[in-house]
Amino acid sequence: MIILDNVSKTYDYQVALSNISLTVEKGEMAFVTGPSGAGKTTLFKLLYLAEKPDEGTLTIAGFNAADLKDSAIPYLRRNIGVVFQDFKLLNNKTVYDNIALALRIRGIVEREIKERVHSVLKMVNLRHKADSYPLTLSGGEQQRITIARSIVGEPTVMLADEPTGNLDEENEKEIMKIFKHINNKGTTILIATHNRALFENTAKRVFLLEGGRLVKGEEK
Repeated sequence: MIILDNVSKTYDYQVALSNISLTVEKGEMAFVTGPSGAGKTTLFKLLYLAEKPDEGTLTIAGFNAADLKDSAIPYLRRNIGVVFQDFKLLNNKTVYDNIALALRIRGIVEREIKERVHSVLKMVNLRHKADSYPLTLSGGEQQRITIARSIVGEPTVMLADEPTGNLDEENEKEIMKIFKHINNKGTTILIATHNRALFENTAKRVFLLEGGRLVKGEEK
């Protein structure tokens, strides 16, 4: 579902990623970790095609990034849900409208949008917050809304970049519980984190980046 083969990326002669090869299987949940500056954020930018690799091949959700025209990138992104550390919610829109926006862009009828939005809000235990605005919510609630927004389009792959970085331990556990539920329904998930507590003793694969290189992909 996610395949990188000798992928490299350089910015202004500084190597961000060097010869990265890894595979995340369909339906798998795996983790990418490493210190700040290791290349985790660059890797994720490549995966949702905010950037393209300088060398190597990258395949995600059945799409080969090298063969994609810019006009086709939005169609790829419909198959990918992205969860950001800083939420990226629209503060002037309600929780409902934040989640519904991507479906409206696709031209989905409002009745189906309503069903989908309420379904994902129920999944993250925030249906009662549908008419609230993001700035009235706690950090943990905002992150759960971000997750709901990322899955309402029923993506085959989910990418989560430091999804618990700003949360306390209780909210961290709640977020991981939601990810496990989504993964159990068949969505492939790759989580970038510096927090070892998220993946220790989970039996999930962990890819360790250091200085833009893949040091190891190991069983935990």
